[in-house]
Amino acid sequence: MSGRWKPVALAAGAALVVAFVGGAVTDTGPWYQALRKPWFQPPDWLFAPAWTLIYSLTAMAGVLSWRAAAAGPEREWLLVAFALNGFLNVLWSLLFFGLRRPDWALIEVVFLFLSVASLVWVAGRHSRMAGLLLLPYLAWVGFAGVLNLAVVRLNGPFGA
Repeated sequence: MSGRWKPVALAAGAALVVAFVGGAVTDTGPWYQALRKPWFQPPDWLFAPAWTLIYSLTAMAGVLSWRAAAAGPEREWLLVAFALNGFLNVLWSLLFFGLRRPDWALIEVVFLFLSVASLVWVAGRHSRMAGLLLLPYLAWVGFAGVLNLAVVRLNGPFGA
């Protein structure tokens, strides 16, 4: 594989791994369906296309910022920032859906939001377009945090 396409393949692969692992720990079965949800919750069918778009934009931002960054520590920081974000993305799904602890997920979503904000800043330092491509992700995680808070308020306490 040429050096030009290697970052694209790696970014796409990383996005797919995060998507598949996150999806594997997401159970929208009877427990989730029984939760009271806020009036502003989007329909369930919207989540898959929204996340597909977000993962695609994130992969593109990763490639753009990687190509614009100098080899060495700058690129290493990009990898760390994107890897940490992927971990936090999956962790939120595990806490909310896998462990059925929206209250714990509400705490974690703060770290996920800060991780995305960091990506916007770190990637955007190297490529303005990369930073802009991450803004929908930031908005979606912010909205997810509001939804998460509403679910906790409407259904808590959890873990009893």
